[in-house]
Amino acid sequence: MTDDVLIRTNGPIGHITLNRPKALHALTLDMCHAMSTALSEWADGDAIEAVILDHVEGTRGFCAGGDINLLRESALNDGGKSGREFFHDEYQLNHQMFTYEKPIVAFMDGVTMGGGVGIAMPCKYRVATENTRLAMPETGIGLFPDVGGGWYLSRIGGRLGQFLALTGARLDGAEALWTGLATHYLPSEMLDDIKARIVERPGRISGILSEPVGTPPKARIEENALKIAKHFASDTLEDIVASLDAAVEAGDEWAIKERDTLGTKSPQTCKVALRQLAESAKLTDFADNMRMEYRIASRVLVRPDFAEGVRAVIVDKTHDPKWDPATPAEVSDELIDSIFAPLPASEEWRPRD
Repeated sequence: MTDDVLIRTNGPIGHITLNRPKALHALTLDMCHAMSTALSEWADGDAIEAVILDHVEGTRGFCAGGDINLLRESALNDGGKSGREFFHDEYQLNHQMFTYEKPIVAFMDGVTMGGGVGIAMPCKYRVATENTRLAMPETGIGLFPDVGGGWYLSRIGGRLGQFLALTGARLDGAEALWTGLATHYLPSEMLDDIKARIVERPGRISGILSEPVGTPPKARIEENALKIAKHFASDTLEDIVASLDAAVEAGDEWAIKERDTLGTKSPQTCKVALRQLAESAKLTDFADNMRMEYRIASRVLVRPDFAEGVRAVIVDKTHDPKWDPATPAEVSDELIDSIFAPLPASEEWRPRD
């Protein structure tokens, strides 16, 4: 076990609290294993009726993602071996939570990105607050919206998922609720009381979360929903860029901002994300989605863009990544096909036993 995640029970409630504040509770392999073990122990019998997932109080993040430094070191030094191990077991946790029979309540009170989205979205109840900042920013570091991102983003509608996957746009709590990525919205000052009430009446979680009076703020992204649906309508990156370029020429300030944003992202992983969401939308089994995402992760991890993206954005903070390939036109269909191709049977991802 690890001190980076606090695991205990409180009457009929299993309680998992992320406790790695200096890293905004980003997930390590040990944290994934500890969470998975606890969920397995609580799955049997009637003693535990529901699970609360949150982070230690007084810190900004719910969970900022996965262990990016481990992944980069793996890409540079061991051919991706330890990185693939991390992805494999993290995805097993994601799938375990998705199929968990007892309700899990995730309190996304703060930064919820990447791996944090991966452990929040499978939960039956996903509570946003005024502090929530939810995003899948992976294309900016040469990755892709994994941890089940293909499944969730492809099912939002209105091409919002494609927009979020490509641009890495950050949603506040009201926007997370409007898109359906959150199921409830509460002021953060009410969270302690709400958790205490869930402990007292675990059979009434839905009612407890719905009772607080008040209307969440207006979702800002709603104002641009029609533009998003129009400009991100295609599954071809070049078409999206061309659509935004036309709007930029017409002086659309929103399009200027989004086109500039898109220009900073890895063309390779933008194309990967578009195909990922298109393929995910066709699937009926979450395990098949995770199997596909593991294939992608295994390849993208050791492609040039990932180590370079992490260097530019996270390590050196120069924000000047040199993508390879450098333009959408240079990212061939053959390259994308190779990233999605099946792995040898012995290396394919499998759900936890």
